Amino acid sequence: MPQHQNNLDISAFEKAIGVLFENVDLYYAALTHRSYLNEEPGWPHGHNERLEYLGDAVLELAVSEALYKKFPDSPEGKLTLLRAALVNYQLLARIAEDMGLNKFILMSRGENRDIGKAREVILANAIEALIGAIYLDRGFEASREFIARFVLVRLDEIMRSGSYKDAKSELQELIQERKKLTPSYRVLEESGPAHERKFRIGVYFGDELIAEGEGMSKQEGEIEAARRALEKTK
Repeated sequence: MPQHQNNLDISAFEKAIGVLFENVDLYYAALTHRSYLNEEPGWPHGHNERLEYLGDAVLELAVSEALYKKFPDSPEGKLTLLRAALVNYQLLARIAEDMGLNKFILMSRGENRDIGKAREVILANAIEALIGAIYLDRGFEASREFIARFVLVRLDEIMRSGSYKDAKSELQELIQERKKLTPSYRVLEESGPAHERKFRIGVYFGDELIAEGEGMSKQEGEIEAARRALEKTK
């Protein structure tokens, strides 16, 4: 078994995130970026992409529920904007850094040296994978408590700064007012290796493709598509 596993201080990791594990294997998987397997092909736990997929859904549900209860008089549009601000990859990456998650993620030496957007995406994906692991290991209530402690606690900061009103948010408010519909986003193309995926995203008004954008995450591509759509519609 790779030496790295023995160097992972699970008790320190549990303390950092405030969760006690039952199935430790889930957390090893959650901490493993795909690139790590290139250097440690015998790693028995796999990588974190399936857990990320699950954790993304759990995160969105928990945040949606919390916002629905906290703002009983707010329209769907505002709730959607607030949720998007809380689950975007840049905020999740900062949360991962603040909780020290970056110290525990297993990745290739090359990825470990990266300090750009790709690193932010890795951190954001890891926190989503961790949420997926908590959900499978401890259930939805434990996941919700984790999300409240680390993600929802940022809500006041987002409300004060108005940072939830990015290009995507501005486009949504404008089109809901003008056309009484909500813009939708679709992945038009994915390219690049698994650890450096690039996404081409289309923004639609109904069935009409309005603009396209590219980014190193779906969210980044959506924001770029929204910015270009705003240029066309203002």
